[in-house]
Amino acid sequence: MTSQESAHPFRAGFVSFVGRPNVGKSTLTNALVGEKVAITSSKPQTTRRAIRGIVHRPQGQLIIVDTPGMHRPRTLLGERLNSIVQDTLSDVDVIGFCVPANEKIGPGDKYISEQLDSFPRAKKVAIVTKIDAASRPAVAEQLQAVSALREWDAIIPVSSTGQIQLDIITDELIKLMPLSEALYPSDATTDEAMESRVGELIREAVLEGVEDELPHSIAVTIDDMIEREDKDLLEIYANLFVERDSQKGIIIGHKGERLQDVGARARVQIEKLVGKQVFLSIRVKVAKDWQRDPKQLGRLGF
Repeated sequence: MTSQESAHPFRAGFVSFVGRPNVGKSTLTNALVGEKVAITSSKPQTTRRAIRGIVHRPQGQLIIVDTPGMHRPRTLLGERLNSIVQDTLSDVDVIGFCVPANEKIGPGDKYISEQLDSFPRAKKVAIVTKIDAASRPAVAEQLQAVSALREWDAIIPVSSTGQIQLDIITDELIKLMPLSEALYPSDATTDEAMESRVGELIREAVLEGVEDELPHSIAVTIDDMIEREDKDLLEIYANLFVERDSQKGIIIGHKGERLQDVGARARVQIEKLVGKQVFLSIRVKVAKDWQRDPKQLGRLGF
């Protein structure tokens, strides 16, 4: 070991970003990993699983566990999403509490900050997101408001879309990790299976433009992915589940136009991911009130 290596021992560990729905957790995860590992949308509760993104630096490795937003659940699905958050936070080394710079701290933020006391093992870091969307005085005011919530191991302002302070947050988080060898190979960016990533990209395409309760009612499963070597083509057969017939009509649209649009947008993202042409077939099906039905939740992977 060289003297330089011993001066900077390698650290590796897990961080999870928490916060109200829509504070930029998945966008921050993707920005730090440098690749899209978590889907993003303006709809609440977009993230439904604990998705791991892996960041590599000479001095350490950061495994980011992107979780659903903490919320008061109204369905069995909501309860299961909350329990994913609870289980994840019990295991991570650092919890990053995300608050957007352009929104005042509200009861939801205070509620989540109080919940962090339930996880004494993890170090706590406050992350003020979306600093490019607020004036400098507003950012300074938000940093003050956040620091008043509790004692933090660090407070870091960032912008994921503006690529501001991303190196700083990575370095600060790695410093808080335990001494450890690398936990993943140096070329890994996520441990998500390809099938799951494809299903999520289809769901992301569906979420754009739907309103009200519909986002919660959408689930995607993959029936089959077939590689056609002769055509350098990947055939994907997917099911898109909704809870009611009326929702099926909304998703398909007039003469199937909306579903065609969803397929076209999903295919662009999937082709980027798999690096080849994609044939995508999506069938829309009704699974009545699946968010409240334990059997159906199990079938859909929750």
